[in-house]
Amino acid sequence: MIWTVYLSGEIHTDWREQIKAGAEAAGLPVEFTAPVTNHEASDAAGDMLGKPEVAFWRDHQSSKVNGIRTKTLLEQCDLAVIRFGDKYKQWNAAFDAGFCAAMGTPYVTLHSDDIIHPLKEVDASAMAWAQTPEQVVEILKYVTTAQ
Repeated sequence: MIWTVYLSGEIHTDWREQIKAGAEAAGLPVEFTAPVTNHEASDAAGDMLGKPEVAFWRDHQSSKVNGIRTKTLLEQCDLAVIRFGDKYKQWNAAFDAGFCAAMGTPYVTLHSDDIIHPLKEVDASAMAWAQTPEQVVEILKYVTTAQ
């Protein structure tokens, strides 16, 4: 079986590349999917529909267009890894975690221990909490190969 792993959340560090490289080095049977990680492109996702004058409506429009990708990829994944970074609040990642919890899709959270408290409900529904991309790779190694 090839596992599909959706990498959700923070876009300002290279955590996705670290997990992909670790999985590849271990020869794991996984393929990765993700949201659009280019901030400007994501913000402009709905601009082809006309650019509203009010920022709220531009964000609303782009969120819906981005949601087509996010919803589809989350529904198709076997496991999601949801990263919460230190610098920004990733409300979209919390939403993705809730979506996974509601659908029964297993997910792993990835964040430092200094934000345990604000993520207590998100972590409570997670199958695991990792603090490093290397720990995520070890989880993937175990669940995909049972080693």
